[in-house]
Amino acid sequence: MDRDKTEPDPSHHRNGIVGLLYGEFTDILNGKVRCSVSLTDHALTVQKITSSPGQGKVVFDLNDCIGCRAFKGEDNADTAAYFSAYFYPFKRKWLSSATARQRLEQSFRVALAQDPSANLEEAERWARAIRDASFRNLPRRDGAVYCEVRRPCRLMLLLNPNSGRGQAMSLFTTHVQRMLTEAAVPHTLVITEHQNHARELVRKADLSQWDALVILSGDGLLFEVVNGLMEREDWEVAVQTPLGILPGGSGNALAASVNHYSGAPMLFGEELLVSCGFLLCKGLLSPLDLVSVHLASGQRLFSFLSLAWGFVADVDIESERYRQAGALRFLLGTLVRLASLRTYRGRLAFLPVHQEQVAAAAQEGRAGRAAASTSTVSSDDDDSSPYASPPDSPSSSFCSAMSCGPLTDSSPPCSALCPENSVHNGSGSSPSPNNDNKNTLHNASNNAVQLLQAGSDQTTPLVKGPPDSLLPPLDEPVPAGWTQIAETGFVLVLAMCQSYLAEDLQAAPEARPQDGCIHLYYVLEGVSRAALLRLFLAMEKGTHMDCGAPQLVYRQVRALRLEPLSAQGALTVDGEQVECGPVQAQVHAGLARLMSS
Repeated sequence: MDRDKTEPDPSHHRNGIVGLLYGEFTDILNGKVRCSVSLTDHALTVQKITSSPGQGKVVFDLNDCIGCRAFKGEDNADTAAYFSAYFYPFKRKWLSSATARQRLEQSFRVALAQDPSANLEEAERWARAIRDASFRNLPRRDGAVYCEVRRPCRLMLLLNPNSGRGQAMSLFTTHVQRMLTEAAVPHTLVITEHQNHARELVRKADLSQWDALVILSGDGLLFEVVNGLMEREDWEVAVQTPLGILPGGSGNALAASVNHYSGAPMLFGEELLVSCGFLLCKGLLSPLDLVSVHLASGQRLFSFLSLAWGFVADVDIESERYRQAGALRFLLGTLVRLASLRTYRGRLAFLPVHQEQVAAAAQEGRAGRAAASTSTVSSDDDDSSPYASPPDSPSSSFCSAMSCGPLTDSSPPCSALCPENSVHNGSGSSPSPNNDNKNTLHNASNNAVQLLQAGSDQTTPLVKGPPDSLLPPLDEPVPAGWTQIAETGFVLVLAMCQSYLAEDLQAAPEARPQDGCIHLYYVLEGVSRAALLRLFLAMEKGTHMDCGAPQLVYRQVRALRLEPLSAQGALTVDGEQVECGPVQAQVHAGLARLMSS
């Protein structure tokens, strides 16, 4: 019988390739086709032995690999073993020049001997080598500080079955579950049953049971999780629990932003889900800025995405009636609100980001005075305000919270939150050791999002968190050095932490998850309906600042205060409606951690 061959010598040279492993196996889909398989640090190369030289050769980039597994055949009489590698490369879509990640599975039959255990051992050796090599090939952004989540990573996956068009459960079963299994990621599925269920759960959960919290929903469920973590007594440790996002809602702004940060093209729907799922399986962590938001009632919230007032907030809230339209709800809401365009009276103040101020603070150990402008409140000689010290840089705040530096190939995973516990299935028991990747389902439904109000049943105890050194009490004037916009008419005020406001709205193209600033946009009264529509159409590609609209202003700030004076108009935090009144916010660089690239 013609046996498959393998050569373990890592210096083996074959077909011009010096690699880690070389072997000759049978294609699992066609038993008559034999292939030479070479594994290097960066690629898996498959060459059909029966083909002409140079033909039938396929090179799989290990950057695109999320996992590999070895297994026995279903036929007990079959002494062979098998291994399958799973790749998600970018490929052109059908009848389109655009690209998206698409699944490819490459499988081989190993029949080195009559002994089934020997064949399985060899298949496992190949699977382990491919997994290890793929872990060394992780997508990284230049200038970002990284850490790896521990492997295997035990996920609590929170799913809102009513988010978006109610397809989250279907998305899990058709895409997410398969990808997590391929990547050998143990996970427990928790289905939320009411508003703030996720918030209550993570506030009380034993987080040592989990290596990451992943959301399959819209941005609202992650808002609950972030604030639940910040309400814990051990918030400083809890907020370092890695967070992941998989798009299952209408807006999916953070998921679109994560996809954008990876360098991928703009994607929508299930293609965006696959892209985010791929990044999740790769397991890289980067810092995530959070913004502390103070409401007039005294309630404190933490935001990862946006603070909006006026046109954008009204569209977000009023478009709830079109929820079944999915992402199109925002387009419909925009057209309706444009037809009855409003202006909103209010006052705005903010502390601009000044590079010279940050540098001076780092050198002198105190805040520098903000540069003066015609609209800036001047300060004669007082630069020792307790509210004036800038936050730490993203890299320093991230590294001070963890015992690690920039990730290198030899860097160990950061696992301060990852003790060796069995996977918790939510019922007080551990899963069978033979079913590490099986899911446990909880609950069944989720109610519509309700208004967050101080004093309501949803109100929680005073949120913990870092001090807001830049913010005075809301009833006191803003400190010297802040830019102040006197009472005027606004069409919208939008403060962003991420690049995307929705799947198709790149509202803040300069934003990054750990840049340590708030990207503040506001549009003053006097803009025409046509000009405003052009701005939102240009926002799809992030080119709205090139539209030449004089009423549109963009500033990068560390802190801000907004005082709405109009009776009409909604105020939202991360798309969730809150009480409308005076509000102020400050960014905290790198306070959380995001599974991103």
